[in-house]
Amino acid sequence: MSLRHLWAVTRKEIQHIIRDRSTLVIVFLTPFLLLFVFAYSLTVEIKHVPIAVLDFDRSETSRQFVQRITAGDDLELYAQVAALEEIEDLLLRGKIKAALIIHPDFSRQVLSGSGMPMQIIIDGTEPESGAFALDNMASRAEEFIENIFADQLVALSVPAEALKPIDLRISTWYNPSLKPRVDLIPGLISMVLGLPALSVALTLAHEREHGTLEQLMATPIGRTELLVGKMLPYIFVGMINAIIIPTFAIVWFRIPFNGNFFLFLGLTAIFLFAILAMGIIIGVFMRTQAAALAVSFLLIFFPGFFLTGIFFPIAAMPEIMRLESLGLPGTHYAIITRGLFLTGVGLDVLWPYSVMLFGLGLAFVGVAALFFKKKLG
Repeated sequence: MSLRHLWAVTRKEIQHIIRDRSTLVIVFLTPFLLLFVFAYSLTVEIKHVPIAVLDFDRSETSRQFVQRITAGDDLELYAQVAALEEIEDLLLRGKIKAALIIHPDFSRQVLSGSGMPMQIIIDGTEPESGAFALDNMASRAEEFIENIFADQLVALSVPAEALKPIDLRISTWYNPSLKPRVDLIPGLISMVLGLPALSVALTLAHEREHGTLEQLMATPIGRTELLVGKMLPYIFVGMINAIIIPTFAIVWFRIPFNGNFFLFLGLTAIFLFAILAMGIIIGVFMRTQAAALAVSFLLIFFPGFFLTGIFFPIAAMPEIMRLESLGLPGTHYAIITRGLFLTGVGLDVLWPYSVMLFGLGLAFVGVAALFFKKKLG
């Protein structure tokens, strides 16, 4: 083996890595980003679960109990409401994941040791957060009772385990059986329908790699027109899938669909516009199919898998990851699909997520058009 030849080849590859931006990104940035995403998403510790409280008792004892429930980082008091309708509205809008209803006779029964009447409502569309809130409220309720009767228990030599006067009633809305499939599949639809983004990125990179982009570059078509024109066929294909895939989920997996299907199709078209625009950006910057494939998985599918709330609650993620999730179309579309499938909400609830999707799509197309050069090089 010639060291001179070996060094010549090595030097050439080093120069290629330094000069080619896509290779540089794959070699240096990909491992760092994967470690960063996996480290946060796979070690999620659920905290700051938002809850609402409906206190019919309005006594000092009930106020102390609410303070005990929301002490620490586990549960966060989002609102104290005056009616059950307000709880339903907050659940439908995804503002809370659980609600605590305190019985009007709460204080008297607690102080007399005859019971602790309360009801907990959890959001079945996100079972992890709901179950976490339920466990925390139940354990805090036991601690609260034990603290109130601590002196009496000691005087009577009665173990704390013997005192459990808790009348806990649990209601699960939108997914009463808490089946993971019912919650998971509507969220997975956002990942499945996002597959055309990979295709549009690979197509643009393929044309650039094989030199077939020259003919298009010689035409008077504007940059934005060219990029949007490449997106439209994939939006059409995506809309066909938007009919087939939900139908399959409803018939085969027996996932309930409680919303308006035409609204679902309309919002899906906006999602496809946003996710395909994201794929266009990758195709603009990557000059080879291999690079486009790697970066697509890095920027679209890995974050889409871990950061969009499909598998892990967004509320439990660190703030920097929550901010990153807002820039992913799948985050907003997963809320839309779960809302239409499970809760049956309409545009009055889903419009903020629709606007966010459309805004992301416009931003992605603008960035792609800005950096896309109608020339080789």
